[in-house]
This record gives sequence, C-alpha cells and structure tokens, in this order.
Amino acid sequence: MPDHLPRRQVLRTAGALGLGAAAAGALQSTAGAAPEARVAAMGSHHGRLQIRKDPFGTTPEGVKVDVYTFTNGRVTISMLTWGATIQRVETPDRRGRTKNISLGFDNLPDYAALSPYFGATVGRYGNRIAKGKFTLDGQSYQIPINNGENALHGGTIGFDKKVWKAKVVQTDKAVGVAFTYVSPDGEMGFPGDLTSTVSYTLDKQDNLRIDYLATVAGKPTVINLTNHVYFNLTGEGTGSIDGTVLQLNAPSYTPVDAGLIPTGEIAPVAGTPFDFTKATAIGKRIRDDHPQLVIGRGYDHNFVLGGKPDGDGVRFAARFWEPEDGRTVTVHTSQPGAQFYTGNFLDASFQGIGNKSYRQGDAFAFETQHFPDSPNQPNFPSTVLRPGQTYTSTTTYTFSTK
Repeated sequence: MPDHLPRRQVLRTAGALGLGAAAAGALQSTAGAAPEARVAAMGSHHGRLQIRKDPFGTTPEGVKVDVYTFTNGRVTISMLTWGATIQRVETPDRRGRTKNISLGFDNLPDYAALSPYFGATVGRYGNRIAKGKFTLDGQSYQIPINNGENALHGGTIGFDKKVWKAKVVQTDKAVGVAFTYVSPDGEMGFPGDLTSTVSYTLDKQDNLRIDYLATVAGKPTVINLTNHVYFNLTGEGTGSIDGTVLQLNAPSYTPVDAGLIPTGEIAPVAGTPFDFTKATAIGKRIRDDHPQLVIGRGYDHNFVLGGKPDGDGVRFAARFWEPEDGRTVTVHTSQPGAQFYTGNFLDASFQGIGNKSYRQGDAFAFETQHFPDSPNQPNFPSTVLRPGQTYTSTTTYTFSTK
C-alpha cells in the first residue's frame, strides 16, 4: 500500500549519504562473505539464540544507523534502526535450503529515497487518512499529503524515516530488539508527545513476535502502528506471488473509493474475489473485473478479522503457503483488521537486495492494524489514545514448512 514513488536514481557511493558499509558488508566478519556464511558463523544449531550489531550507514545529519541480526539457528532476522525496519528474513524451505524472503535494500540511501515502506515500522498512523484531515475533541488537524490527496503512513516523514533507539532483548526463550521513538507534539501535524516502543523477538519455535506499546502526554492523539514487511516465500526477487496460497480469517472487508479510502461500509466477502476463508491461490481471482480490484490494481484492502481473541489476546489472522518450496507464514494478532496488499505499485524502477528488480505482484504485505481512516469513520474501532492510557498490540509471524 505504498506511496506512488517516482522513478529515481540514487548514487550508491559512500558519499551519497555518508554511508558506511552496506548491510551485506556490515554483517560480514570476512570481506566478501555470503549472507549464508555470515549466518552460519553465528551458529547453525536450531534453538541456539544469538544476536549481533553492526554499522549500516550514517544519515546526512550524522546519525549512525545500525543493523541487528538475530537468529535461533534456523530463522535469521536482520533489522535496522532506520525505521525499525525488517531488512531480511532468512528461512529454510522444505528441503532445508535457506533464502531471504523479505524485500529490501542493501544500503541506506535507497531506503531513504526509494523504499515503499519495505519492512518498516510505520506510524504515527499506518494506512490512509482522507485528505490528511481529522478532528479530535473539536480540534482540527492536518497531516501532510503524500498519497494522491490523502495522507499515508503518517505523512511525508513518518516513523519509517526516523532512526529509532535500540535495546537488545534476550532471554533463554527469545532474542531480539526493542526499538523506541519519541514523536513530539505537532510532528507531522499529530497532537501530543507520543512515546512508542516496538519489540521484535524471535523464539526457538520460529515465532517472530512484535509487541507494540505507546503512551501520549499533553494531548490526546490518534495512533495506528504496524509493520510493512513485504514477503515472497520463494525468495525475494524470484518473481510472482500468484501461486502463493492464502487462508484469511476475514468474513468481511472495507470497500474503498477511487482514492483507496474506505467508504464506511463493512461488506461480506462471500461470493467475491475477497473471500479467502478457504485456502485459495492469491492469483486465482486477482485479475477479475470486480470494481474493487480495478480500483486497487489488485488487493489493497483492509480485511475485518473474524472470531474472538484467545487467552493470550490474539487470534488467527492468516496463513500464507508457497506450494513450490513449502514455506509457510502464519499470522496471529490482537488487532481487529489487516491490510492485504499484493505489491500492485512495484514497477521495477529500482534495484533491491542483490540488485534484483521488484515488479508488480512480486510480493505481498499483510499489515495488522486498526482500519484505515478510522479518525473520520465513527463506525470503525476507535484509534484515539489519551494521556494516562496505554496503547498495546501484538502480532506474531510463525515460519514453518509443509
């Protein structure tokens, strides 16, 4: 669900943004080592939790950006302090062959100039706000417009373009990083001083858990934090996701207008191409002439999740399965909705990791969230956060094969 980015060329030199080592170089202990070799150097035994930190680059303002790589010996996650971004997700297929299944870049300038939110933690408000406007307690607020006539993912300089503070989290059961960012009152037009901490932890059972926590001081605000990781389960840059099979726990969805803003209707998926309640290949109906698919150029819609949360406060949201390689990603969340996006605006205008081009339909994103434009939709679940309240949310991605 990205902003429509122009075609741009970026100098890939260290001087372009004061860049240090690229991610691939930053992670290596021996010059030229392949990613698989670097992971192996951290430990190849499933269940052995390890983490390391390396430099990734420097912003024009002189702020250093780091990459944290953590593994359980089977799954390996690389994350940047830039945007609290998932850069790489390395998982094995059913034959034990490990590939990176997450889209991204190997250098900071491309993240800064080109990224359509690859792997980023987005906020203060993920998804769209109509015309960038909302009213809270009688006060009107304006967020910078960056997606047609609407505001997307927090405006022109959202949380995805901030350098977050990072703290290693490690227990005998999980390892990862807690990222914190403090957004001052008025940043991107949002009210209140918002402190957000998002913890990404990987356990021995191949669960990547994301815990969101936020508080606001001074004024109430609106908040909708999510992560925008793009997956291709056969490996990033390998081609279309049409054959990936999706089961989605969503009996309804929120139709949108021509600007991809919800109309306010909560419509049943039954009898439409939006019905994934039974496992169905993503590409089976994506080119149908349904008006909503035409508007979105594919799937770019919020789905209303069904069922009630379990004792841990989460519920099954979706399962993605790639028949070719057997990789599976299962999602559980405490959120009421999820934006399913099929990479409709990827156009091969830039090179990703390994100098691979990403084309339309080459990846999917599944952003657990509250609904788009909720501040202007009184029948949607509220996204208001007031001083003295605590915003919490949990989403888990479970990696497996079958």
